[in-house]
Amino acid sequence: MTAAVEGPFLKTERFELWKPVASDLEGLCRLIADEETRRYLGSASVDPMEQFNRLGRNAGSWSLYGYGSLYVRRPGEPDLLGNCGVFHSWRGFGKGMDDTPEAGWIVRKDCWGQGLAQEVMRTVLAWFDETHGPRRVACMIDEGNAASERVAKALGFVRYGRHEPEDGRTSAINLFERLPATA
Repeated sequence: MTAAVEGPFLKTERFELWKPVASDLEGLCRLIADEETRRYLGSASVDPMEQFNRLGRNAGSWSLYGYGSLYVRRPGEPDLLGNCGVFHSWRGFGKGMDDTPEAGWIVRKDCWGQGLAQEVMRTVLAWFDETHGPRRVACMIDEGNAASERVAKALGFVRYGRHEPEDGRTSAINLFERLPATA
């Protein structure tokens, strides 16, 4: 964990949130090693090259936009429990998902049902609003992922649309947004 010298970027009551570093590649592969974890991640695979590309996108969002995914760990422990944050995305299908801040969370299977995503994302969204000003944040959730939809709702996201994939190989994607509060 190269970032250990710098320390975590944010902390919650139970977790430390770290910016991506090169040594996180193996942890990213382990994070989604379980087939059930990948069930709602589209074409995600544990292939190191694909996870290297994800690591680069995550680090690139921080470099270019000043926000991005954070890697979730228990204090003092090296294992990645989740990949959560607000990152800059360009999904390529429009519908409010291109060139926009996007929230996302992936939680390791053995940590499901413990409130990790909600706890971490509340902290991340509060930091994002304070640092970047209240802005629209989008998220997308594969059809059938009821657990993630519950998290999105608890975080103030509302469904605004749906994307039907054109390749016929993946499930539909429900689109959500969190709008800035109006005074």
